[in-house]
Amino acid sequence: MLTFIIILSILRLSFLNPFANFGKMNSKIEVIEKINIKFADVAGIDEAKQELEEVVTFLKEPFKFKSVGATIPRGILLVGPPGTGKTLLAKAAAGEAEVPFFSVSGSEFVELFVGVGASRMRDLFERAKSKSPCIIFIDEIDAIGRERGAGIGSSNDEKEQTLNQLLTEMDGFEANSGIIILGATNRVDILDSALLRPGRFDRQVAVNLPTLKGRVEILKVHAKNKKLNPSVNLETIAQRTPGFSGADLANLLNEAAILTARDRKDQITMVEIGKAVDKIIAGLEGISIVDLTERRLVAYHEVGHALIGAILDQHDSVQKLTIIPRGGARGLTWFTPQETRLLASRSKFLTRLTAALEGRVTEDLIFGRNLIKTGTHVYIINLTDMKRRIITQFGMSNIGPLTLSRRGMRPVFLGRGIPKNTSCSDVVIAKVDYQLQDLVEDCYNQAYNILKENRFLIDLLVDELVENEVIEGKDFTRWVNNYISPKNILKYRNSLNVLKSTNMDLIKA
Repeated sequence: MLTFIIILSILRLSFLNPFANFGKMNSKIEVIEKINIKFADVAGIDEAKQELEEVVTFLKEPFKFKSVGATIPRGILLVGPPGTGKTLLAKAAAGEAEVPFFSVSGSEFVELFVGVGASRMRDLFERAKSKSPCIIFIDEIDAIGRERGAGIGSSNDEKEQTLNQLLTEMDGFEANSGIIILGATNRVDILDSALLRPGRFDRQVAVNLPTLKGRVEILKVHAKNKKLNPSVNLETIAQRTPGFSGADLANLLNEAAILTARDRKDQITMVEIGKAVDKIIAGLEGISIVDLTERRLVAYHEVGHALIGAILDQHDSVQKLTIIPRGGARGLTWFTPQETRLLASRSKFLTRLTAALEGRVTEDLIFGRNLIKTGTHVYIINLTDMKRRIITQFGMSNIGPLTLSRRGMRPVFLGRGIPKNTSCSDVVIAKVDYQLQDLVEDCYNQAYNILKENRFLIDLLVDELVENEVIEGKDFTRWVNNYISPKNILKYRNSLNVLKSTNMDLIKA
């Protein structure tokens, strides 16, 4: 009878006060007592794994650090683009250390009522203390860790109180020994400076997009449960997918498996993988162009684009070209991209400028200015942005190593003040305009000369493309080698080198 009365009282209190557990995390936090994921299951981010090995050692053998007076960083921030494996890496660290893993998203702390987020933060740490040593993983930490006081004359009390509570828990006011906090974000630039100071998130671990070798290792992991044909070459797939994250590569193999099942095949081949790559990058394949005039126009555009790319040494190699619509494009030229580079040279930019002008050059050369179509407007937009960045942002001109654009300045809403306007004299603006015009004219003339001198080859390739709709890269390369001598290719490349040197001295007063 007494037990019944107690239960009835609890139910009554809960009914009368529905907000009794409002500040508790309840089921919004994922607690895994034992994780079977190890560092061996994480591929493509070896540098990041090495950074977390110290955390694992501290959780398993803390006396090694304490005996010499060392303390492990209380918080570690995993920084990188989406899909690079930040969550998987955090789980692997808990699996290697054999400690409980608390996983929660930063958005779970955001509520309408002030103080609820701070209460949930206290509840999270109280539960973690009972499981110490352990790892707390806060995904998308920028949801609560944004710069405080952001905006002009406005604030968000709820988020600020939640952030203040997190800072207090990490400060050591409470005995949180044995608790390691891992945060994940792809917007470290907007985090509050107090969150990143020593004693809180002491260390930032970059989880970058995988390199060529990393992509091969990731593909091996995701290919374990796929029925791949022996002819499938993972290195070839990795070469075609620079800039792909681990999640993108997993999606790629899954799309290939779906296409294989749709075609009722038993094994995944390079054909399905190639279709999956094309679908992910450019969209679904459309219906072939029926109008012959439009087919030839698109074919001239794609052949010219491929020819420029095949001749210029700084351009990616041609993989295939097609006049079959895909996504929003009427035709496409596929290139095998070079490995992703963080630094780009001026010669690389000039090569891209010349290739980007190809569409307009082809229309001028083949059809005349009166028949220019609107299909090249996207290239012109990208071209204009690229050439302006060369001069005004990267300082690759005789104006000097100055940045004349506002790109990269901090926005006002981050609470760091209004950036000062970059003032330029009329003389400097005129120099920029003249150099922009000279730059595009020189690259245009370079592309025009290449296409005009090889008009016969272009016509042959267009006839081939109109008839078959697709030309593979190896076949295209054979056509180029048969009709253009190595001496002429060297001449075109040398003329671009002359362009590189003369453009630096272009000034019109």
